Amino acid sequence: MAAAGGTQNFKVVLLGEGCVGKTSLLLRYIEDKFNDKHLTTLQATFLNKRLNINGKRVNLSIWDTAGQEKFHALGPIYYRNSNGAILVKNWVKELKKMLGSDIVLIIAGNKIDLEHERTVSLEEAEGYATLVGAKHFYTSAKLNQGVEDLFIELTREMSERCEKNVQANVTRTSQVLVVDDEVQAQSSCCFGSRSN
Repeated sequence: MAAAGGTQNFKVVLLGEGCVGKTSLLLRYIEDKFNDKHLTTLQATFLNKRLNINGKRVNLSIWDTAGQEKFHALGPIYYRNSNGAILVKNWVKELKKMLGSDIVLIIAGNKIDLEHERTVSLEEAEGYATLVGAKHFYTSAKLNQGVEDLFIELTREMSERCEKNVQANVTRTSQVLVVDDEVQAQSSCCFGSRSN
């Protein structure tokens, strides 16, 4: 996250198996479009979104990664330096191993329009999200349900975490007094002027 002129920049990655709707979520959020045809992502693509959250300008760079097993090994290349992740299926362990606990996690229970095909109960999904320190959202890119809320909440969490980190760093540096003994010794001695 780099701040340029008061703007916060965040990298977000969408992770999950193939055919779970990552690309559909992204296209619904960025372009307010839905395509009934299956879109297969090869390796990764990204789109940008500009927001205003709590009076702050925020730029999101959202990476959509391929879910097919043959691209799984490329994952770390794309989610390196991410500030947030939307997990449409279980990639939590690998993500936390690579990025630590500073990453903001959202678990998307996508395709709620296919309720009759649900394999995970709401209680189970909520319990898992709590266990891994994530928030859980039910979404449908097709019906445009929960998509905006998911991205807004993720952005708020990243922004709040960024502010806390900045404040913590300011507090830490304001409590540190640097004493350079070498400089003090030189200034208290007669090394100051030389005559030629």
